[in-house]
Amino acid sequence: MIIDCHGHYTTAPKALEQWRNAQIAAIEDPSRKPRASDLRISDDELRESIEGNQLRLMKERGADLTIFSPRASFMAHHIGDFEVSSTWAAICNELCHRVSRLFPDHFAGAAMLPQSPGVDPASCVAEIDRCVKDYGFVGINLNPDPSGGHWNSPPLTDRHWYPIYEKMVEYGIPAMIHVSTSCNACFHTTGAHYLNADTTAVMQLIQGDLFRDFPSLKFVIPHGGGAAPYHWGRFRGLAQEMKKPLLEEHLLDNIYFDTCVYHQPGIDLLTKVIPVKNILFASEMIGAVRGIDPQTGHYYDDTRRYVAATPHLSEQERGMVFEGNARHVFPRLDAQLKARGL
Repeated sequence: MIIDCHGHYTTAPKALEQWRNAQIAAIEDPSRKPRASDLRISDDELRESIEGNQLRLMKERGADLTIFSPRASFMAHHIGDFEVSSTWAAICNELCHRVSRLFPDHFAGAAMLPQSPGVDPASCVAEIDRCVKDYGFVGINLNPDPSGGHWNSPPLTDRHWYPIYEKMVEYGIPAMIHVSTSCNACFHTTGAHYLNADTTAVMQLIQGDLFRDFPSLKFVIPHGGGAAPYHWGRFRGLAQEMKKPLLEEHLLDNIYFDTCVYHQPGIDLLTKVIPVKNILFASEMIGAVRGIDPQTGHYYDDTRRYVAATPHLSEQERGMVFEGNARHVFPRLDAQLKARGL
């Protein structure tokens, strides 16, 4: 199988965005507050939004299954209060669940959390419970900066986040570290804020000792790990100066990098620097970069081509990147596939 560990519902029917706009407008005028039941999207509309987009490209590019979560830039945890985020997360997660129910062979859900700046992350536990128990979701997305680019939250190694980590360990689910829209003009959302967050997460985890408290905790650092693989020597050297263990011992039983890197030299570097067991195939298709590369004639986000072409992987190792590593990092997905004889 080819398992894409990083997909977002970027093609949801327009009614979802319209409902969200109404919810945001009601922050200033509560009399206009929409009810969740006001949003009506049929199964046929969901099928149309998927079949002509994600599923079509998956078939064209040879991917079999995508771990599917709400659109990252739409999470916008900095907007409104916890009640706003909670209602919005529940709606978005339900839509991803419905997609996975309509296309069970091709999509498995991962949850958006109802995070809100300054609110105890324990407030997210109920949504994690619901998504895992009721929807069968296999992972979550964790935003280390719900402020939207102002970085007001404690680092990921702080006990502030422990209620979420405890649930992750209880259920055996990983978290993809994924920020949302930047409301800070200094940081372009997908070109700077996303990649800054990936790099920041790696550095925070180097500085702390989180995995002593949670030895089975697993994080996926998306977008190829931001700057981390490119500056792996810098991170190794900084860890050494901090008297931390070697990164192989300190991090690499717990953090994994995806292949949302949109050119061949980037994937070549990733697969040369990072151990193969720590790389998961991903594309984030119909996401941040949707165009065609004029140098190759192929879509930038057709990452399967890069993984297939890199000289740094044997065929057995390519199988690990395409399937085996995802089944290890997402054990609930592995169990679901085994139950279907896969």
